[in-house]
Amino acid sequence: MAGLGTGAYAQDYPAPPPASGVSYGEPGPEAEAGPDQAQDGQAPAEAPRRRHARAEIRPYLEVTQVLSAELGDGGETLTYTSVAAGVDGSIQTRRVTAQMSYRYERHIEYDGNVPDRDIHSGLAAVNVQVVPGALTFDAGALATRTAGDGRAIGVSTQDQAVNVYSVYAGPTLSTHAGPVAVNAAYRLGYVKIDDDRIAGTLDDDFDSATAHSATASVGMAPGGPLPFGWTVGAGYAREDSGGRFEQRFEGMYARADVVVPLSSTLAVTAGVGYEDIQASQNDILRDGGGLPVLDPAGRPIADPSRPRLLTYDMDGVMYDAGIIWRPTARTELQARAGRRYGGTTVIGSLSHQINDHAALNAAVFDSVTTFGNQLNNDLSSLPDDFDVSRDPVTGNLGGCAFGRQGGGACLGRSLQSIRGNSFRMRGGSITFSGERRLWTWGIGAGYTHRRYARPNDPVFDPVIPREDEDVSVYASLGRQLSRTSNVDLNVYASWYDSDLAGANDITSLGATASYSRTFLLDRLQLLAAMGIYNTDDGVDSSTNASGQLGLRYTFW
Repeated sequence: MAGLGTGAYAQDYPAPPPASGVSYGEPGPEAEAGPDQAQDGQAPAEAPRRRHARAEIRPYLEVTQVLSAELGDGGETLTYTSVAAGVDGSIQTRRVTAQMSYRYERHIEYDGNVPDRDIHSGLAAVNVQVVPGALTFDAGALATRTAGDGRAIGVSTQDQAVNVYSVYAGPTLSTHAGPVAVNAAYRLGYVKIDDDRIAGTLDDDFDSATAHSATASVGMAPGGPLPFGWTVGAGYAREDSGGRFEQRFEGMYARADVVVPLSSTLAVTAGVGYEDIQASQNDILRDGGGLPVLDPAGRPIADPSRPRLLTYDMDGVMYDAGIIWRPTARTELQARAGRRYGGTTVIGSLSHQINDHAALNAAVFDSVTTFGNQLNNDLSSLPDDFDVSRDPVTGNLGGCAFGRQGGGACLGRSLQSIRGNSFRMRGGSITFSGERRLWTWGIGAGYTHRRYARPNDPVFDPVIPREDEDVSVYASLGRQLSRTSNVDLNVYASWYDSDLAGANDITSLGATASYSRTFLLDRLQLLAAMGIYNTDDGVDSSTNASGQLGLRYTFW
């Protein structure tokens, strides 16, 4: 679920680790602020080497009974049995760090009100030190469910959700040639969706996407042969998506940056470069009079035989300047302002390790990207030792993944709006999480505004918005009651607005509480949970209350 760190200037591309590795780090593209280093393109930092191998693999079987009631006049009451099999685990050796959580769930109906359905959900990340200190290989995967349009997914609406699957992999090089740092990274990503909604049309617009991205840079840190640091870097990204219009995105950049220390804690930085970004899609089928041909639902039909339509075409000089402030080893602030994408751009990040158990991360971001690229970048930015948060009633992955030693990342900005077109994305995010004695906690919030690249033709108004935006807040709190029992609370809220024809503003709220207790040498676990979910689109408001009681047996 994903993202953290100092970020990368080329937010549409994965960036290698800082070239300097000391003092003020990399002054070039891979040092720009973003919400989370990998979230805006930064490749995951090199994992620390462990002296002793450790592995924890916990497969389990689970059976629960679920009761769900729609509150209000005429509301339905639904019951079903859920049978699940899953595995949670982590591996840590001197060269390999891996963590995963996967769950397969089968809902069995017996009263004719809830259809049988299969649900896959999971999150995984692995880092391999191929050549310790020089070459690493990273991979990750995600399976989750989302409404795709800002709505909440409760028990009664799970059969109207969008299944999202994502995977990425690639190497990262970080080495030196004398005083010159050499960095490079490549990522191959794939995203697939399956729209289960009754009136689902996302499959037509975005079915799957394959993304390639690469960066390379050379540079020196301040205080070496020169009193200032410098970096020269370049990056490339491409995504080809399936669906009706077969959107294509391609971007590249090259730039040079300098960092000038003003004191032991403060430096100024500036950079200039050139960028070229293009996006295109299929044209539409037209009749003999040039008018668009529409399908029975009133949507335009694609015509692959016609020349492709450019939806975004921008090239030119980009430049920016800013500061890097590191008052302590635990705190770093970066901020930059300049010109990019044909207008003003402002980005920044703040990371503060409060202590060994808690951390705060905040960011302001601005990038031109795609759904597939953004989701894979978010996934590649998972914090070390992340906690997988699941809705205890539905089993869905939560909106954020928080690190056990602080920090965290949220996927809301990627999953709130699923579109095939490229878009300019601006906004901000903040996460605060940690653990202390018997308590664990995490808070995440974010705002995202997207302006979509689309043909300037009103025939696309019913299927492609010009812009949308969302605000989301997510919080979790857990307490260990005893060695064998614990309680967890989770709440979330989101607001989504799109200018798509016929669309209304959507507000979604939810809260869950769960209790668990283990028996039989911690192998058998009693599970109890309650949840309440509300969605209001300005026309209809639906509130659903759900409860669950069951048992889990863990094989470990």
